[in-house]
Amino acid sequence: METEKLKQLAAEQAVEEVESGMIVGLGTGSTIYYALLKLGEKVRSGLDIIGIPTSKQTEEIATQQGISLSTLGEHPVIDLTIDGADEVNPTLDLIKGAGGALVREKIIAHASKRLIIIIDEGKRVEQLGSNFPVPVEVVPFGWGSTQLALNEICRDSTLRSDFVSDNGNYILDCAFDGIPDPVTVESIINNIPGVVDNGLFINRTDQVIIGTASGIQILKRGE
Repeated sequence: METEKLKQLAAEQAVEEVESGMIVGLGTGSTIYYALLKLGEKVRSGLDIIGIPTSKQTEEIATQQGISLSTLGEHPVIDLTIDGADEVNPTLDLIKGAGGALVREKIIAHASKRLIIIIDEGKRVEQLGSNFPVPVEVVPFGWGSTQLALNEICRDSTLRSDFVSDNGNYILDCAFDGIPDPVTVESIINNIPGVVDNGLFINRTDQVIIGTASGIQILKRGE
């Protein structure tokens, strides 16, 4: 089964967790696109929710789908967030940020009672950093100096070309040959001056819904 179909299966399964009256965090990325389409369909059929988007891109798609939107300032506690990931390890820790929204995604995740991650089966890894770099959002001022410090931690880093985040910052994609201790790496990266945050999401995920060729697989933290 093609990857896009697997993404759609996972996304539509996650949307079944959404109930009227909820404040719903809306992630960013290609898999979330299918969730937004399904949410829009349900809203047009009577589902009453308020969405909190993690990016301008998601805000635009959600608006097109007729989903009512608000801000974290108006709704500081979120009932449920649905988001994607670039890698998921066996303990449900993540690398996120291919879409460049990692800072807002982490803020929304932190404010959420539940975080559901939707992926296709190709995103599962035994160790984070095996296939995908860790995106690090950095302030533009002195970003080269920040990169030198990051390169002491990762194998190498690359400035994401022609990209500025919704927060007005740059992103450095930091490649590793696997990350045995993502808890420590997340902390070390975030202690570098100039770093806003990074794409390691540790101990934040409650459930992962995976689209596989044989159907939906659901993983829950602690099981």
